[in-house]
Amino acid sequence: MTESSSGSGPAAAPHRSLVRWALLVAGALASLAFGGWWYASRHVRAQDIVLYGNVDLREVELAFNDSGRIASVAVEEGDPVHRGEVLARLDTSRLRPLLAQAVARAAAERAVLERLRHGSRPQEIAQARANWVLARAQQRQALVEYARVLRVFHGSGGRAVSRQDVTDAQATAAVATARTRVAREALRLALLGPRREDIAQAAALLAAERAQVTLLRRELADALLRAPLDAVVRSREAEPGDMASPQRTVLTLALTNPKWVRAYIPESDLARVHPGMPATVAVDAFPHRRFSGWVGFISSEAQFTPKTVETADLRTSLVYEIRVFVRDPRDALRLGMPATVHLLTQNGTRS
Repeated sequence: MTESSSGSGPAAAPHRSLVRWALLVAGALASLAFGGWWYASRHVRAQDIVLYGNVDLREVELAFNDSGRIASVAVEEGDPVHRGEVLARLDTSRLRPLLAQAVARAAAERAVLERLRHGSRPQEIAQARANWVLARAQQRQALVEYARVLRVFHGSGGRAVSRQDVTDAQATAAVATARTRVAREALRLALLGPRREDIAQAAALLAAERAQVTLLRRELADALLRAPLDAVVRSREAEPGDMASPQRTVLTLALTNPKWVRAYIPESDLARVHPGMPATVAVDAFPHRRFSGWVGFISSEAQFTPKTVETADLRTSLVYEIRVFVRDPRDALRLGMPATVHLLTQNGTRS
């Protein structure tokens, strides 16, 4: 038994040494791998940029274009609205009769213009020609009668007819001659048709009436307050029965797109940021969610004091405003939310 134990001891010693060396090598390789991973992660983190800011968005204050009494307001605070949706209405009970009156006046002026453009009807021309023929016949008859009375007066030495009869016959002939001239000119005007100036005047009056109709229709359309874009009603500042005016806000809308985070970046990191740079945004309200976005704006002017840089130390305190636009299709982000911005700086790796 003693020999067997002593014989196995020297044979097992080299085996144990090999095991120890293998363990040492494996530990060294693991240490090197961990060190490389730690260095790489530290290097990536050194390249990452993390900024802090607040969610910002645009707001629209809606007011009616005209003054009037508000008939209805169709939305409440917090309601989502869509582009073109009617949000409020003005009372149009007095506007609609004015529009109807303007439409009727425009129709009358259009008829006048059409009549002038078409000129005289054939029946009117025929009537004017008949009046001229009649006037000529009456003129001839009056001239013949005047000649007969004058001949009798001279032949009888004034005994058969008096001088007054001669004067009356002469006047009748003169009137008939004048009527013939009037009838001739009336026929000429009927053949020529309306003057160009009259047509132009009628066209101008029609244009004025049509402009009035357009204005009243525009006012009728403006009596509907519509959403300019997709948004959320932030505040309702007027109620039915209130008097509206262009200076008074009825509703304030918060636009759902675009949204961005307003943050500030130190001057030392400015060279690593560029417009279009990908980013993610995190907010405390959604700890397990990240919103994708991109750098959309970098201010060209340093903000916050100092205004004038005099030393190298002061340069490091300069910051520049940037806006990181965020994709928020579910409208989860709210105005003023604190947000953390992670800029994507190296091979698609987020900070």
